[in-house]
Amino acid sequence: MARIVVLCAHPQLEHSRVTRALAQAAAGAGLPQVASGKALPQIGPGNALPQVDVRDLYALYPDYLIDVAAEQAALAGAELLVWLHPVHWYGMTPLLKLWADEVLSFGWAYGPGGTALRGKDLWLAVSTGGSAEAYRPDGLNRYFFDAFLPPYEQTAQLVGLRFLPPLVLHGAHRLGDDEIEAHVQTFAARLVSYPDWPEIEDLPACDPPEVAVADRPSEPDR
Repeated sequence: MARIVVLCAHPQLEHSRVTRALAQAAAGAGLPQVASGKALPQIGPGNALPQVDVRDLYALYPDYLIDVAAEQAALAGAELLVWLHPVHWYGMTPLLKLWADEVLSFGWAYGPGGTALRGKDLWLAVSTGGSAEAYRPDGLNRYFFDAFLPPYEQTAQLVGLRFLPPLVLHGAHRLGDDEIEAHVQTFAARLVSYPDWPEIEDLPACDPPEVAVADRPSEPDR
């Protein structure tokens, strides 16, 4: 079983420069050519990242019919879950949101008997179209980017995932090749070195709350 599971959720991955490069690096399939045609350097022996399972959600489920049992089984042996996606309207892309709705089910991920994810880590690796300056009180989006993270953090808390400091890349479509290369290197190096990250060694384990049936966040309005 994979020690690290990367959920790649880009609706048009074939047109992506950043998310596609990160996904390919994680898969150990060889770092992609950047726009200039220059190959990005290799990471580690043979560029293989051991025990990493990259799941391209839009390739797996073009019909949006998620195989919940398969997704839950993929997480069974994982220690780290990575959500890799571009930010859409200040949050998840549609299929990743659907994945969370269906896979993080009551009685499996949270609630009575829902302990499948406890003790694991969640790492958010996202990119934005807007610049870092756009995510300021005096910028277009009016808030620092951290203000948009509580839904992610609370989801992690509820299911017992320790929420790690996110990796955020702003202004993704305007970056040069060298900047993307450096970001890919950072991402892959973190995967290789996990869990030996200086910034997380003092983070406490997640202590999820008890969730009653009436309080479940996925309860529909019936």
